[in-house]
Amino acid sequence: MPVMDFGDALNLALKEEMRRDGRVYCIGEDIVLGLPFGVTKGLAEEFGLARVRNAPISEAAIVGSSLGAAMTGLVPVVDMHFADFVTCAMDEVVNQIAKSRYMFGGQIACPLTLRMPYGIGKSAGGHHSNSVEAWFVNTPGLKVCMPSTPADARGLLKTAIRDPDPVLIFEHRALYRVQGEVPAEETLVPLGAADVKRAGTDVTVIATARMVGEALLAAEMLAEEGISAEVVDPRSLVPLDRATLAASVAKTHRVVIAEEGPMRASVGAWLAWVVMEQSFDELDAPIARVAAPDVPIPFSPPMEAFVTAHAGQIVAAARELMK
Repeated sequence: MPVMDFGDALNLALKEEMRRDGRVYCIGEDIVLGLPFGVTKGLAEEFGLARVRNAPISEAAIVGSSLGAAMTGLVPVVDMHFADFVTCAMDEVVNQIAKSRYMFGGQIACPLTLRMPYGIGKSAGGHHSNSVEAWFVNTPGLKVCMPSTPADARGLLKTAIRDPDPVLIFEHRALYRVQGEVPAEETLVPLGAADVKRAGTDVTVIATARMVGEALLAAEMLAEEGISAEVVDPRSLVPLDRATLAASVAKTHRVVIAEEGPMRASVGAWLAWVVMEQSFDELDAPIARVAAPDVPIPFSPPMEAFVTAHAGQIVAAARELMK
């Protein structure tokens, strides 16, 4: 099976979907040059500037025009440059894109994908390091996914592009150069299908995006102490694979939920409620959570490291549950 990095897997998915369907196009700031993370590199040379469109620095214009294009038959893939910048297009995303099918009585599809590079890393500061996925999980009408591996990145992006409804795909910036196996054949990853990345019997660790790798590292550390951790990656948050989560909890009876975003009112808080709601009688201990503190992300490298969730915190939480 070929090995490639996360960013190249996304690039491959874009090329495959643009070759498959002439309606698919990409739009964003500086994407002809492949900036800022190389995901769109080489697309303009193959598909031309009509389908790889550099846009002015106006997220409202980029997202608003893409909504109109999607409603009239095209399939836009929007590169948000940094997910943080979606704040400049919140009306378009939350009040227009998310509500388009409902407001038109189901008569209009909105096949629009927003690629959302996000996350802590390299001292990008408070304006470029945020985890904003919870905002959109809270917005009816949007689908949300968070790949953690190159194979999932390729498969989820392809699925998102083919979906008749708007999908936000959150790509953690620290993962772009992470390598992994990617099937040689075309493989789509369905929305709403979680993946058990590592089987275990003592504690379930539900983790998203970068924290999946941290959870797998924590599972290795716990195994040295005789604790068997199962790592579950939801992959998509909307729709959510509740059945796989419930099956894991029924096996381990203990849960740690790990995310990079802030603790308060987060995706992890919602996942904890889902587990409690459907699996309360299976729990032998309170649900533990690992997340960032409720502070802006600092620019200072030592302070950034201090607020970044990591494997050691997962290990500590799992140990506490085993007492």
